[in-house]
Amino acid sequence: MTRISPVAPKDAGLLVKLAYWYAGRQYGEVPEPFAVLAHHRKLFVASARHEMAAAKASTVLPANVRDIAVYRVASTVGCSWCVDFGSMLMRLEGLDVDRLQQIGDYESSPLYSDDERAAIAYADAMTATPTEVTDEQVADLQRRFGDAGVVELTYQISLENQRSRMNSALGIVDQGFSSGDACRVPWADQAEAGREAGRR
Repeated sequence: MTRISPVAPKDAGLLVKLAYWYAGRQYGEVPEPFAVLAHHRKLFVASARHEMAAAKASTVLPANVRDIAVYRVASTVGCSWCVDFGSMLMRLEGLDVDRLQQIGDYESSPLYSDDERAAIAYADAMTATPTEVTDEQVADLQRRFGDAGVVELTYQISLENQRSRMNSALGIVDQGFSSGDACRVPWADQAEAGREAGRR
């Protein structure tokens, strides 16, 4: 149960209702962080625009490198929703999600490339408090991905830190996206129970 209840469609304005409809079509269910953020309409709109723009702009890095770094942040911070949703996105991109079980051994696991190991180590260094990024680490990433690639990787790791920490603070947990059996947000279950009661 989230610490702040999701906004039900009946309590939402037209823009939020349209966003719920779109998200439901896109992902099978409305993502709970989306529904909690809907309490603040301006931030809801700003976040949606920002997420879409960041996704569209992030095209320099190979998807596997970017996504594994983002996944590492989510698992390090402990955001089960982000781990769940991120696993689904990787599966939809055709990436190997089974190897995520070995991410704790990424330094020695043959399932990870040298580029992915460098990105995971960078995610760890950025997510540490205080950050532990070194000049040598950034120079290595520049050789691998170029300046634009390092900026993109840094941006995506920072963005996932924001998502993961916000969702964790608000008590938002996994919805079952990675299993392909996404759970409904609570107001959807309440609406279904109301319809069932009305049929009796």
